[in-house]
Amino acid sequence: MTTTQPPSHAARAHSFNAAAAQYAANRPSYPPALFDTVEELAGRSLSGARVVDVGAGTGIATALLHGRGADVLAVEPGAGMAAEFRRALPHIPIVRGNGNALPVAGAHADFVTYAQAWHWTDPARAVPEALRVLRPGGSLALWWNGDALDVPWLVEAAGRIGRFLGTDIVAQQRDGTRPELADPSGRLGFSRRVVRWSRRVPVDTHLANIGSHSAFLLTPEDSRNAFLQEERGHLLEVFPDGVVEEVYDVLLLLATKS
Repeated sequence: MTTTQPPSHAARAHSFNAAAAQYAANRPSYPPALFDTVEELAGRSLSGARVVDVGAGTGIATALLHGRGADVLAVEPGAGMAAEFRRALPHIPIVRGNGNALPVAGAHADFVTYAQAWHWTDPARAVPEALRVLRPGGSLALWWNGDALDVPWLVEAAGRIGRFLGTDIVAQQRDGTRPELADPSGRLGFSRRVVRWSRRVPVDTHLANIGSHSAFLLTPEDSRNAFLQEERGHLLEVFPDGVVEEVYDVLLLLATKS
């Protein structure tokens, strides 16, 4: 009897490159309150700040940082994601690289940011790299959109997704909120905040968002499509008008270099 091995960390990280347009079109953004909180914890404005946005992907967070007046340099390892970034944001510089070995001079940045990307790094390498690139007094900010798991329909959906993927989504998300997992060395001393927000999107957008996650991208297409079609039925029971209210808790971890 043979068993199927789960996709490797590297395979999951690279899976986004073939789905960059889907990712850009359907993934959620971030609320203004998140950036207000970044500024509050850092004790300085993003306006005029030098920001290195690592794992920038298609530029969802980069564009918002730029909109706050930051001077942003994007860093992205994936060719497909970087190409989508350049198409959407030709006025913002982007370089190929990753957080374990940043292609950036030392003491360059007021902020190093990771939106949905720190978990793809090796913290033993990424923490020293972030500290090298930050100026004294600069801040490392990590954040993730997570489903608000006190909302009943989201808990039920997480259960269905978890059964399909063979994992406990709720426990996985709960574990991911522990700052010590972001920095096992304990060097950084993160401040932790949660910012709630929501968006209303067509059911097709919601399903395409689900399908843009690495675990789904690496699932056989027939199986993935069958699950998403079944999920559409569950969603339409809750949202018969076909408009889904996604509710998110953005977890923010921020540490300042002394």
